[in-house]
Amino acid sequence: MKSIRISVMIIFLLSLLLSVSTVLAHPDGEDDGAEHEHSMLNGGARYDPSAALITHDTAVADVVSSGPTAKVTKNLASAGAGERDVAGATTDVWAHDGYAYTGTFNSPCGGDPEAGVWIWDVHNKNKVSFVGVIPSPTGSRSNDVKVAAMNSGDILVHSNESCAGGPGGFEIYNVDNPTNPMHLAHVQTDDVNALLRDAFGFTDFGVHNLFLFTQGSNDYVAATVESEFGNFQIFDITDPTNPSLVGFWGAEQLHRPDVTDWATLNDFGIILDADAYLFSGFGASQNRFLHDITITADGNHAYLANWDAGLVLLDISDPTSPSLVSVAIDPTSEDGEVNSHSVWPSEDGSIVIEGEEDFAPFASIFTIDTGPNAGQYPAAEGAITVDIASLPGAAMSGPTTYVGLACTGGDPVPSGSGIALIQRGVCAFTDKINNAEAAGYSGVVVFNDAARGDALVTMGGTAVSLPGMFVGHSTGLKIAGVASAGDLVIGASGEEVTGAVVPNGWSGFRVWDYSDPANPVLASTFNTVCSANPVDPSCDPAGTYSSHNVIVESTDDGRVKAYIAWYTDGMLVLDISDPYNPVEVARYTAAGENYWGVYKVPDQPWIYGGDRNGGLRIFKEYGSGSGK
Repeated sequence: MKSIRISVMIIFLLSLLLSVSTVLAHPDGEDDGAEHEHSMLNGGARYDPSAALITHDTAVADVVSSGPTAKVTKNLASAGAGERDVAGATTDVWAHDGYAYTGTFNSPCGGDPEAGVWIWDVHNKNKVSFVGVIPSPTGSRSNDVKVAAMNSGDILVHSNESCAGGPGGFEIYNVDNPTNPMHLAHVQTDDVNALLRDAFGFTDFGVHNLFLFTQGSNDYVAATVESEFGNFQIFDITDPTNPSLVGFWGAEQLHRPDVTDWATLNDFGIILDADAYLFSGFGASQNRFLHDITITADGNHAYLANWDAGLVLLDISDPTSPSLVSVAIDPTSEDGEVNSHSVWPSEDGSIVIEGEEDFAPFASIFTIDTGPNAGQYPAAEGAITVDIASLPGAAMSGPTTYVGLACTGGDPVPSGSGIALIQRGVCAFTDKINNAEAAGYSGVVVFNDAARGDALVTMGGTAVSLPGMFVGHSTGLKIAGVASAGDLVIGASGEEVTGAVVPNGWSGFRVWDYSDPANPVLASTFNTVCSANPVDPSCDPAGTYSSHNVIVESTDDGRVKAYIAWYTDGMLVLDISDPYNPVEVARYTAAGENYWGVYKVPDQPWIYGGDRNGGLRIFKEYGSGSGK
């Protein structure tokens, strides 16, 4: 039996090696420059939904701007606050029975005494008091937190994602007494496929979002698991000290509905085909992994914000066997991305609002200006490079020189000027670009290696001081004027090129008409001034104008309102009663505040916000219809 298993593993590994050329770029477009594939099946980094935000934070960390002035718009005013003055630290917020709970982002990481879920006493909304911290596991962050009254008591769950080698999964606490939370269980989350899990170590994946729900006498938690297959996982926590996985679903089932049992699937061809599908999609940030979940009050339906797979509605009345109801997707809406990130339905399910998240507000335009291959080619601006939008004419242009891999300890980078043409591989993008700068170049174009072909990534790592773009392998050869990589000569001159960017927006919300849940219709989209146009003079150039989390409530006068945490744009309230005509009815924005999480106290005018830079914020909504 042992020899048979070894043979199976060898065959599988050979299959993986043969598939290298088909693997697409990392879903968040981040790359450390090392020689690895980004598909998990080729030994690459596991999918991290926070990677793009971490890269964006790094890119704007040193930008100084006066920013917009603080302002309060009609019907929404600041009340109390739970101060946590740590930049980029606070994430999601949830509340229950007079207490609020806020999560922690990447820094401080678990092990620091301030990392974890912060508990706040909010009985007096105007005078918030700090209660304590539920610590994150060492080496992990606790982005998401949910609390609800369950059959077994008041239950809190929080997510775990590694930020320094810590565990994934999630934690379960009893918070009947929030001043003394009782830890009940740690839940490890693995891939649902036995072959990937048992033979190749696809275990202990991070969890990005959670949702608590009940069905009769049974309690459940739904988790967004950063696995290869079965990202949507349902755990029975009726006995919260002994949780068990009872059901799952993944976007791979959209691609291969012929597969009846993903848990026992061992057909290598199907696994590789599904992998390629999951690591593809639309626009700059391509993947089809689950990001967020909302479960209906009766516990029978789940709305899945499934990134480039779109907005998925599942029937989970049998939690052991989720079934597809519909997929809402329109790749032509917004900026050509899909990036289904957050979702919330109206009380009757007839209206659903879906948020897109996007940290690439500019579209890249790359041209070879001279020679027989002159023309426009696909490209991606680096996440760690100087913003091309900040350069004169919003463009980087000049003659090119091929400088090889440009790695420290390798072939020296020849001195020169203009733009260094660099091949991907061996060392980090940061190392390559810093070496090009030291040799006198004013910009870089990095092109993919032959194995990874024309797939694009937005170069990640530590910030550098040059502008740069990434292009496909064939484009790099055209710039150099050669037929194959074997013809490249370090120090040889290439064609003149121009890399430019044009604003194409951050991201906003789609409002769907679910009058027929099996056939949803895109009713409208909504953007703020700054999410629609990143170069509008009213917008902070260091700001983050992607939409983020949302929660929906029906009011006593029949309206449907969406409460939105919109990063630098602040806290917004939309009236979406007519899904074809969403109307902003309130907003609070203050310089330096940056909203990630939102919670609406049911039937009351109180809104809680998770300010990434300042902790917990509480707002009071005024005007008719604010609550029941």
